[in-house]
Amino acid sequence: MIDDRIKFRHLQCFLAVAQHGSLQKAADVLSISQPAVTKTLKELEALLDVRLFDRGRRGAVATREGEAFLRHAGASVSALREAVASVAKTSQRGAMLTLGVLPTVAPWLMPQLLRRLDASGVQDSLRIHTGSNPPLLAQLRQRELDLVIGRFAEPAQMPGLTFEHLYIDPLVIAVRPGHPLTLAAPTAILEKISAFTVILPTEGTAIRHSADSFFMTRGLAPPARTVETLAVSVARGYAQGSDALWLTPRGAAEPDLLSGQLVTLAVSMSGTEELVGLTLRADMAPTPAQQRVMQVIRDIAAERRVNATS
Repeated sequence: MIDDRIKFRHLQCFLAVAQHGSLQKAADVLSISQPAVTKTLKELEALLDVRLFDRGRRGAVATREGEAFLRHAGASVSALREAVASVAKTSQRGAMLTLGVLPTVAPWLMPQLLRRLDASGVQDSLRIHTGSNPPLLAQLRQRELDLVIGRFAEPAQMPGLTFEHLYIDPLVIAVRPGHPLTLAAPTAILEKISAFTVILPTEGTAIRHSADSFFMTRGLAPPARTVETLAVSVARGYAQGSDALWLTPRGAAEPDLLSGQLVTLAVSMSGTEELVGLTLRADMAPTPAQQRVMQVIRDIAAERRVNATS
C-alpha cells in the first residue's frame, strides 16, 4: 500500500541524488541546502523502511532497494510531468465546444461566428453539428451538445430546456438573377408559382409547416413539382442553375443574396416568420467558454435585427 505521507518533494530529492550521486550537487540543483536534502532522504527512507543510498567517499550510491525504487519513482515523476504538460497545452488550446445548429441558420451565422472568434484571439475549439430541431434538442438533453442554435420548438419539446430569442427569420423565395418571375408583379408571381419546380424543406419540419401555410393562406394550388431537401448546398446549387424557386428561411440563402448569386421575388412573406434563438439545458451553468461563444452569437444577432429594421 502506498504511504500517503510520501510527497512529490521526496521523489524529487531522491531522483536528484540518484542522478548526480552527491547530496551537495542535488542540493544545488534543487536550490536547497544540503541538510535539507539529508533530512528529506531520511524521511523517505523512514517511510519506506529501507536504506536507499550508501554514503561514502564516492558520494551517494543507490542500494539494491534504491535501484528498485528508482525505476518506479522515475516513471511516476515523468508521468506526472506529462500530465501537467497536457493540462497546460489544453489550457492554451482552450475548451472544446459542441454546437448544434440548423442547416438553414448555419450558412450565414457560423462563418461570422468563427471569424469573430478568430479575431478575438479565443483558442476554444468548436465541433459543429447540423440537423433539424428535434434531433438537435434530443442531443442537447443527452449532453452530446453544449447548446443549440435553432427555432423555438413546440412546448412539448421544451421541458428541461430554456430558449433565448435572437432574431426573426422569415421565408423568402430565392431564384437566380434573370429568372422569368423577377420582373413580374406580386399578383402575377403568386399566379405563376405553381408552374415552376419549388424547392421545399422536408416534411415534418417547422419550416415546412410555414411553407405549406404560405400556399394555403394565399389560396394557391400546390406546386406541380417539388424537390424536398434540408441540404442547403443542394438547394442553392439547383436554384442558381435553373428556374426552380427555393422557398427557404432567409438565413439559408443570405450569403448568396448578399453576393448577388440569388435574388428574392417581390412577394409578401408575411406570416412565415419563425423565432430563432439559443436553446440550453435548464440545469446548465454556462462555462466561460460557452459564455464567450454565446455573447458573440448575441452580438451578431443584434446587428442582424438592426439591419432588418434599417
